[in-house]
Amino acid sequence: MSEGTSLVPVERIEQAILFLRGQKVLLDEDLAELYGVETKVLNQAVRRNADRFPEDFMFQLTREELENLRSQIVTSRCYDSSSKSYDLPWGGRRTPPYAFTEQGVAMLSSVLRSSRAVQVNIEIMRAFVRLRQFLASHEELARKVAEMDQQLQMVTAVVWTLFAPDEDEAEAGPDRRIGFRQPEEGEEGAEGGPGGD
Repeated sequence: MSEGTSLVPVERIEQAILFLRGQKVLLDEDLAELYGVETKVLNQAVRRNADRFPEDFMFQLTREELENLRSQIVTSRCYDSSSKSYDLPWGGRRTPPYAFTEQGVAMLSSVLRSSRAVQVNIEIMRAFVRLRQFLASHEELARKVAEMDQQLQMVTAVVWTLFAPDEDEAEAGPDRRIGFRQPEEGEEGAEGGPGGD
């Protein structure tokens, strides 16, 4: 299958990728849907091959992570505007879902042993690569913005230094006004003074 044709829309895969415990992961239910199998079938295959899935390949969510995820999903991913309701992806589950890291997803194709699993895995790996490239470009952009911010702070400091009064001026007393002033009585230019007849 060529890169141009895919079994699963890239957007669907990218939407399913979550950040948990500092890693990009896919939940077992999302993977099962992508592979076209039931979640319990996927998890049974994983349990039969548990030695292939160490903690850095797959982990089960804690209750706290699950509640956190539910609140995020309710507000972002599962709101159905047509029925104006929330559709949680794991309605009647009794156990928290498993999360598979990129390495765990790669291992799944060898466990499931179907041509669809292999093809879907290729597409998932491409989605992980695109996500990594996207994040790398944003890190570069963030670095450049930080450099520009530092330069702006330096320029601002120089400008404030230029407009700050000199020490000699500050000691000399109040600033003298620039421009014309009305002479006070008794000063030259008051009534009867030059040009005041």
